[in-house]
Amino acid sequence: MSSDSTPGADGRFTPLTPLDFQLVLLRRMADHNPDLVDDARRALGVSLAGMREANKRWQAMVRSPRSRSAASRYRSVLGAPESVTARRVGDLDCEAWRWPVPLWPELRFEVLVGPQRAVWNEWLVRAPGAPSPALCHVEDLTPWSCTVDEVARAFPPARPLEGTAPTRWGLSFTAPDRTGTRREVTAEFTWGLLQRTAVGGTGT
Repeated sequence: MSSDSTPGADGRFTPLTPLDFQLVLLRRMADHNPDLVDDARRALGVSLAGMREANKRWQAMVRSPRSRSAASRYRSVLGAPESVTARRVGDLDCEAWRWPVPLWPELRFEVLVGPQRAVWNEWLVRAPGAPSPALCHVEDLTPWSCTVDEVARAFPPARPLEGTAPTRWGLSFTAPDRTGTRREVTAEFTWGLLQRTAVGGTGT
């Protein structure tokens, strides 16, 4: 039996699929944007129970003592990457593996794989050649509109914040609203995709 197969609701052991993985992404986002998640889940033709079951099976696979490495696990579930690109992070060489995500055609799921197939990062990024959103004002920061790296580039210097759970990130920065007033902003991301912002008082 494959270590990347888990029992479904009927008790049968079947491999997880790219569809299951999209449901795992959505399940993590449901805490912040349940309406968007429900719309996306329906577009995939999956019930709420089906989404929960896919996430349950994913968690069981990740926690299994027989589970493969994270890098091998992604290849097993998602197949061969659409692209593999050499990259250098600091003094270390790694590879960026990317897969398409049908729910978001303009995005890719990226895994940074270091020596000994260690996974350094895993999140959604803009697809090569896809236009990035215009991020000029606080009002442009709408849920699911942009990724961590796009927000960090648009509003430097953005300060990273510790995520509230695995697969979550945060950024703190100042950005102008449409009146030109600069505001203190905290942005929260799940799997690298913007989920919500909190806008405070006037920034410097």
